[in-house]
Amino acid sequence: MDSKQVVLITGSSTGFGRLMAENLARRGHSVFATMRDPGGRNATNASEIRALAKQESLPLNVLELDVTNDASVERAVNVCVEHAGRIDIAINNAGNALIGLVEAVTTEQVQEIMDTNFFGSVRINRAVLPHMRRQRSGLLLHISSGAGRVIFPGFGVYCATKFALEALAEAYHYELAAQGIESSIVEPGAYLTPIFGNIIKAADEDRTATYGVAKQIPAKTNDFLKTAAGNAQEVADAVLNIVETPAGQRKLRYRVSRRDPGVDEINALCEHVQRRLFEASGIAADTAFVQRSAAGIA
Repeated sequence: MDSKQVVLITGSSTGFGRLMAENLARRGHSVFATMRDPGGRNATNASEIRALAKQESLPLNVLELDVTNDASVERAVNVCVEHAGRIDIAINNAGNALIGLVEAVTTEQVQEIMDTNFFGSVRINRAVLPHMRRQRSGLLLHISSGAGRVIFPGFGVYCATKFALEALAEAYHYELAAQGIESSIVEPGAYLTPIFGNIIKAADEDRTATYGVAKQIPAKTNDFLKTAAGNAQEVADAVLNIVETPAGQRKLRYRVSRRDPGVDEINALCEHVQRRLFEASGIAADTAFVQRSAAGIA
């Protein structure tokens, strides 16, 4: 495989996605930075990316892609493949944050954030996997969160979306390994990105009001996360390292944060439990997953 990869990134208008796109393109990888409405709400962001690509002669393209729309996803993936001839890596980065007590989050709000944070990855993966399968290679990279392993009160629904994403990505990791396709997870801690300024708030204020002093929990948690936030470039640099790690040597999970609230401990225990589960359930000992696990790669 060519050391220069063809990479599609969702949610590339700002934040992690934008930094990843620029990082990877500067290393010579062919990057498709996707976003919603690059001709409207994201026109300025799209223009800035195109200007950077021209100024620095970067292999960096802007594509319209809405992860909540099946047709939009299929269209963008097809354009990527038609332009580059293949797709090596799909980075599932698009996501929203939601703050508030769980009971105060309406059903509609839960559906909307799950559609982006979870179903968006389902759509992307289903669109790119037939191409990766023909290549017998590829990487699905999922930008999760430390909140996909531990619970932050006041962000319960957001945590639920990331817990779901973790399960999805791990299942892909086991199921696709024998086909030469990898699935990995990045678990950032708190980082300063535009997501902090665009947090969706729980809509049912009447429910919130019934919680007394406990209704202060979301704000306190949010303040704590902001004070702990680091430079988002650290996440983009970690993603670059994962992309440039040779196929077959990538880990399942990568925690990226200055503080560890116990994520490494949880990951280590879960890996141990999964191995026992596979042994007990009779999954063939010669599967690609078991071989990789024995080598300490899974």
